[in-house]
Amino acid sequence: MMEEKMWLEMMNHQQCIEQLRDTNSYTEQYGLELSEEDMEILAQERKQVLTTERRVEFGPGILPKIIYTFCDSPFFSQDSYRDTLIRLQEIFFQYKNEMHDEITDDELLTFMKEQFDGVCYGDLDYLEGTCLEIFAQAVRAGYRGYRVTQGKGEFSKVDLAARWDRNLYLKVLEELFWE
Repeated sequence: MMEEKMWLEMMNHQQCIEQLRDTNSYTEQYGLELSEEDMEILAQERKQVLTTERRVEFGPGILPKIIYTFCDSPFFSQDSYRDTLIRLQEIFFQYKNEMHDEITDDELLTFMKEQFDGVCYGDLDYLEGTCLEIFAQAVRAGYRGYRVTQGKGEFSKVDLAARWDRNLYLKVLEELFWE
């Protein structure tokens, strides 16, 4: 039994490495490439986060999907590529659990990418601690609007905080200085 488990873990690890290696041919157009060392670290982190979050992956893992979804982000750079992927993977599994698997992988990735590139300006802490937390609360409370939109344009529907708005800014300036 122990040998079977070890063999299965080795096969999963190797499959993860091969999938990551395959992403390099696509991400090089964005100036991003994973070294063999990066791939090993990502595969180990994958195993760790799956254990921590008590998740199991069958077939292709989520990491290649994260890579393909986020690689064109203006907030990705080669210097932080591996570490950002590690963190996105952790955030992804954490919020799959937080939302009780009510949301599909693609819906969650779409939401994450849109917020990461938009309101978060590449800030992973804001993505995790604010955007996804607010969204997860809404999903747990029964919100299902994301199913129609596949996760696109959802944050403004559940976010209660006012964001910077040019017209509102000009109106406030006018009230402050011209009245």
